[in-house]
Amino acid sequence: MKEKLFFVLSMIIFGAVGVFAKYIDLSSNEIALFLSLIGSLFLLVIFVWTKQKVPWRKVKKNAAALFIASAALSGNWIFLFQAYKVTTIANAALSYYFAPVLVIMLSPFVLKEKLSLKKAVCVGIALLGLFFILRNGRMETTGYHLLGIGYGLVAACFYAVLTLVNKFIRDLDGMTNTILQLGLSVAMLLPFVLITSGFNIFSTIGNSVILMLMLGILHGGIGFYLFFSGMKGLQGQSIAVLSYIDPLTSLLISALVVGEKMTLQQLLGTVLLLGSTWISEVGGERKGLDKSRNST
Repeated sequence: MKEKLFFVLSMIIFGAVGVFAKYIDLSSNEIALFLSLIGSLFLLVIFVWTKQKVPWRKVKKNAAALFIASAALSGNWIFLFQAYKVTTIANAALSYYFAPVLVIMLSPFVLKEKLSLKKAVCVGIALLGLFFILRNGRMETTGYHLLGIGYGLVAACFYAVLTLVNKFIRDLDGMTNTILQLGLSVAMLLPFVLITSGFNIFSTIGNSVILMLMLGILHGGIGFYLFFSGMKGLQGQSIAVLSYIDPLTSLLISALVVGEKMTLQQLLGTVLLLGSTWISEVGGERKGLDKSRNST
């Protein structure tokens, strides 16, 4: 029960990231950098406090995968935060949640997994849902909603790479893996920010600094800690179902807190996209569980 509560809280925290990023008066590059920095420092304190040690021999074996995953994590955050700034929280969250569909499409090539007919149909339905969301973005008359959706899709691509590469990381616990990836992300983003936008955090108003600290501690630190702590005691099927709290939280915050409205077409796209990925993930997991029970 405690693990499930931890995981649910982490999904709520992840789903609320848009409302923070949207109102922080910093570039997306800077937000990504400070999120990685604050989150890694927070988790490092916990790591040292609990007297854990880094298994450097295992880290060396996973060095290439960790480097690629950290680069994907950096790109993911940059484009996701830019999507939140350009379009609505709902548009950004929904386009970003196309990542599971990309993982399904790439798994046969990267992980050598078979693409079942059921999953292929779900991918087709998800693409139809994305079409309705994109069409809604094109119909918007204010802002650059279609561009924002595009940023969200690029972030989804990076997240798909991050997910697939982490499948190749072996023998590292969740805490160590997260600290290393966040730390490497800081090392990559620091020179990138210096070359592109520079540091503007010292010239921003107090509200942005407070929001940035809250984002770093809540999302980068507490969120990831609850996420990995909760995952340990949950089955894959439970993780798949509870993961939908993330985009649903974003949609609720978009409608109830920020006051963003969703069109009927966007709602239809939402149902198709989220529904198809839910059926694909949960159905496949249930089948695997049934097979394992029959064999025992």
